[in-house]
Amino acid sequence: MSFSNLSKDEIKDVAIKLWNYCLKNNFSGYDPYDALNSKLLKLLPGGGTRFFRLAATQGLKRLPINIRPLLLIPRTQNPKALAIFSKAALRLNEAGIIKASDEISYLIKRISELRSPGLSYYCWGYSFPWQTRTILVPAGSPNLVCTVFVADSLLDAWQATGDNHCLEMAMSAGQYILNELYWNDNGNSGFSYPQPGIKIHIYNADLLASALLARLSFVNDNKQYLEPALTVARYAVSRQNEDGSWYYGETPGTAWIDNFHTGYNLLALRDMSLYTRSDEFSDSIRRGFEFYKKSFFREDGSPKYYHNKLYPIDIHCAAQSIITLEALRDLDISNEALALSVLDWTLKNMWNKRGYFYYQVMRFYKNRISYMRWSQAWMLLALAELLKNKKTAFIDCLKSVIP
Repeated sequence: MSFSNLSKDEIKDVAIKLWNYCLKNNFSGYDPYDALNSKLLKLLPGGGTRFFRLAATQGLKRLPINIRPLLLIPRTQNPKALAIFSKAALRLNEAGIIKASDEISYLIKRISELRSPGLSYYCWGYSFPWQTRTILVPAGSPNLVCTVFVADSLLDAWQATGDNHCLEMAMSAGQYILNELYWNDNGNSGFSYPQPGIKIHIYNADLLASALLARLSFVNDNKQYLEPALTVARYAVSRQNEDGSWYYGETPGTAWIDNFHTGYNLLALRDMSLYTRSDEFSDSIRRGFEFYKKSFFREDGSPKYYHNKLYPIDIHCAAQSIITLEALRDLDISNEALALSVLDWTLKNMWNKRGYFYYQVMRFYKNRISYMRWSQAWMLLALAELLKNKKTAFIDCLKSVIP
């Protein structure tokens, strides 16, 4: 493993430049998956077919030249991005690196305004339609993963600011997940994703939702959330591979193993341990983390996307690698050095000095497009995790439940 000479001041300088870039753009931008926001593509022959929508989305995502203005694709504020920005701003503000009280209030306000329409619950979806292999999910239609990330950020905001509206929105989101998305067929339990009524297992979605419900149970001392959370988490743990890995899901075509979804799984189980005050999942976390650290990093610090191949090197993987290593640093004293090595490599290969990160590094070229949710929001949170105050009650709690 290469070692980084990055100083805290250098990391702080990057974080401030990235924050200012996002602030200048009002946290609004393009997304790798926003092709179906195009006003032009909708007019083309075949534009309403599933095949066309899949081809347009995947084609534009892979194109290293940003032709979105030509396709009349607008920049948007994505609720998930706003949630991640809010998390990062809270940490950077608390560490004294930026003054962001007004911006945090603005982000919370926009999150509230961008809730999915027509429902009594607070829940959220993406700012673009997206075509899965089977269904078209409309823009703004609530989905589990987006709702979980937003609700979790609102709990952070509530704890930091005391704003009870944040707690109310998060609790409402929990009720949405519990009442509309939770399913149990004779002990086979999960949370519907990407839309209600779809009973399949996507492990990171199941575990992320379980962790949120466990947190809500802990915060509100409400046991109704706890049993579904534990039931689903236990099922996902039972599906962990012998080497410690998880496939993305159980349906045909989802048997891949990647960096950032594995990171989601590990941190969700870490949170389950924290909020249930239990070591039930400690062995699963240990085995999963050993696989994670062994499989997704090269000697030079570059983060792999898949466990069995290097390219594409993706900025979301770099960000989640840093976040995961920081969150689980008590499991291995070398985590901090590896996280800094990942950041060092990322800054050398994916950072534009104008204040933003590139999307991907391929074998023969780089995709230098700036994506607000996928790239900038996640990297700002990764930088915030490196810079935040290390001693927290959560770390003390983690020590008590995970050997």
